[in-house]
Amino acid sequence: MSVFKKRAKGKPGEWYYCLEHKKVEEGPDCPGEDRLGPYASPDEARHAMEIARERNLEWENDPRWHDTPPDESDKD
Repeated sequence: MSVFKKRAKGKPGEWYYCLEHKKVEEGPDCPGEDRLGPYASPDEARHAMEIARERNLEWENDPRWHDTPPDESDKD
């Protein structure tokens, strides 16, 4: 058994945004915890932070993710 883990090889056409280096990469060059993706194009990966911000807003405003039912929140 190997002591060191093999790095994941990227597939051509898979694009990632590296959070550490703030750059677009083809294939995963950096560890998974430091990247967003895969994306279909370099342009899409370049907008990864905007996409994540938009998705977070959608999820925060989605009533299915709130723990308290709307009718229960106003009662004392």
